[in-house]
Amino acid sequence: NEAGVKLMTGLQRRFDFNFQRVQEAIAQKEVGQAIQIKLCSRDPAPPPSSYVKGGGGIFADMAVHDLDMSRFLAGTDPIDILAVGSLHFDKSIASYEGSEKYDTASCLVRYPNGLTAMIDVSRQSSFGYDQRAEVLGTEGMIQTDNVYPNTARIFKPSYTGNADMPFDFFLSRYNEAYVTETIAFCESLVNDTPVPCTGEDGLVALIMALAADKSAAENRWVSFREIVQTVYCKTPTECELVAESDIFPEGFKPTTDPADLLLPDVDQVKSGAKMPDIKSLVGGWFK
Repeated sequence: NEAGVKLMTGLQRRFDFNFQRVQEAIAQKEVGQAIQIKLCSRDPAPPPSSYVKGGGGIFADMAVHDLDMSRFLAGTDPIDILAVGSLHFDKSIASYEGSEKYDTASCLVRYPNGLTAMIDVSRQSSFGYDQRAEVLGTEGMIQTDNVYPNTARIFKPSYTGNADMPFDFFLSRYNEAYVTETIAFCESLVNDTPVPCTGEDGLVALIMALAADKSAAENRWVSFREIVQTVYCKTPTECELVAESDIFPEGFKPTTDPADLLLPDVDQVKSGAKMPDIKSLVGGWFK
């Protein structure tokens, strides 16, 4: 923004016609108030271990697209996340650090008004590229299916179904989405209009992935504000500067109240006692 240059994040699933139709249905309340979002993302085969090594783990290099899609469909910013990971297929990554050693993972994301998003990802799917979405509303449900090379179906005594498997490569699966995405960016440049997928969208998706990684490592719910504080709040002053910035959504901004940055005393936590009001201890410093 300061440089006056347009920045658009390449989250191509936002430009897929199937996911766009689901988002439209939610926005138009076609299925009532959305209460559950389900997303799955499964690759046909694991990537080379050299791709996984140093890639940030399954939440950052894979689930980040699904985390962003949950926010895109929800139409609002998330609150916190709970994530787990495991290894089932690619034993060559078993010794890797953190979430790089996972080839399968699940996330539960909480949004305002009780809306939840359930996400599962896997680096291997025996039946091809598996990318689906489902949204349950108070008045109905909408879902997408996988995309196939054609609509031909076979009917035999031993089998009834699609003649071919779903697309087995992301460039084939999202070919139209990549084209639509590129056109949208060019139109933004030519017409000097806002880009449809901003740098903030990309940053928020990354923070969601980092929070998922932390949740899986520590086996607990993690708020996204916590990640921003960890990464950006090196000092109380820097933390305040971030809080006053418009880079992050409101729910992602770190607190500016120093009292909220203090951890409770260990002995008090064990005894169940509450911390004394820090404002009453230091008086006018908070005014």
